[in-house]
Amino acid sequence: MSTAVAASPQPVHKPSVALAILLIVLGALALALPMLASFGVIRVLAWLLLFDGIAQFVYAFRSEGVGRTLWKLLVAVLYLVAGFYLLTHPLLGLASLTFFLAVFFFVEGFMDVATWLFARGDRGSAWLLLHGIITLILGVMIWRHWPMSSFFVFGTFIGISMILTGTTRLMMAMEARKQAKGSQP
Repeated sequence: MSTAVAASPQPVHKPSVALAILLIVLGALALALPMLASFGVIRVLAWLLLFDGIAQFVYAFRSEGVGRTLWKLLVAVLYLVAGFYLLTHPLLGLASLTFFLAVFFFVEGFMDVATWLFARGDRGSAWLLLHGIITLILGVMIWRHWPMSSFFVFGTFIGISMILTGTTRLMMAMEARKQAKGSQP
């Protein structure tokens, strides 16, 4: 008599739940320290641009043809200048990044609402609509107070958006878990 145990497939929702919880925790940290979060993002972005500029510079000499090499050199210089500028002028960089954040929230909110229009029959899709509406509101709030409080607003709104994104993903993963449990024999 053999007792073979069937291996149950790994649930798809576990990585989604872990990522959602991580987003919620990081969002809470950004809310607790908005100024630090704002300047941290600027510093990380500046260093990423500098490192990418160096990589683009090295890669330019591996390209074939004068046109490609010159283009890659121009891109490398642009990245290096932008990264250096953000490191040396973090307040101006933060104000610019805050403006782009408002634009990003407008686009993200609009895309979430548009996606909800196509998926509104799916279970849990109301969370997507909620996320889209709140993200649009955040975009308006940033735009109305820009640039006066950029360094506080940026970290605060990033934190709120991360918490909302994490909550949305968590609720959708929990709904997927319910559906998976309901379809098992």
